Amino acid sequence: MAENKTQPTDASVEDFLNKVESPKKREDAFRIKQIMEEVTGEKAVMWGPSIVGFGQYHYKYDSGREGDFLIVGFSPRKISLSVYLLGCMETSFDELFAKLGKHKTGASCLYINKLADVNETILRELIKKSYDYMKAKYPTK
Repeated sequence: MAENKTQPTDASVEDFLNKVESPKKREDAFRIKQIMEEVTGEKAVMWGPSIVGFGQYHYKYDSGREGDFLIVGFSPRKISLSVYLLGCMETSFDELFAKLGKHKTGASCLYINKLADVNETILRELIKKSYDYMKAKYPTK
């Protein structure tokens, strides 16, 4: 069985974020890190070379494939800030997304050009609801 390619590492989150080229995106990335730490109570951990994750859960599919993945996280990509909110994509938080501000969504991802484009209170609520949903769906032993 193939292992999940994205695994937690010992790499420094601060070193990674300090290498973000755009000063504004770097500032936004450090702010999202702070928000996620506050909302989840989890320490930031690098997952693979480019994702900052908070918490982890263990999944097992009907196919037998299983593994571990971050509960919430983000990555400061060149085009946008990718925010990983797995729980928000599995349940309907449409009314919160409607109040969030300028964003796009994809499979398990929320894409934000810059933090100034969104309502931080709503972003915090989405992170909290997603985190709580995943913790309830995949309780740790």
